[in-house]
Amino acid sequence: MSPVPRYLLSAYGPAFPDTGAFDERLRKDGHLVFAGGLEPAMTATTVDGRGALTDGPYLETQDSLGGLWVIEAADLDVALALAAEGSRACRGSVEVRPFRTAKS
Repeated sequence: MSPVPRYLLSAYGPAFPDTGAFDERLRKDGHLVFAGGLEPAMTATTVDGRGALTDGPYLETQDSLGGLWVIEAADLDVALALAAEGSRACRGSVEVRPFRTAKS
């Protein structure tokens, strides 16, 4: 039997008002692998391959990654439906990306 595919749901925006209930639903339904919110992008430190450190985010942009979920879902359609719920919960955009597998 093949392992259940994993997807990264990346939430963009500064605040996530209703994600607690969504996290709990993912947990209860067996989809949740990990969830976490991030501190604002201005708290980031960027490190390059030479070891140089730069205060601030890697990219200067209006939108920044505010949190994420790693989920297991039977297929992309299930992941997209869950991402739509996550988008409503965090009141922002959610990007869905599959994790690489041995076949990819």
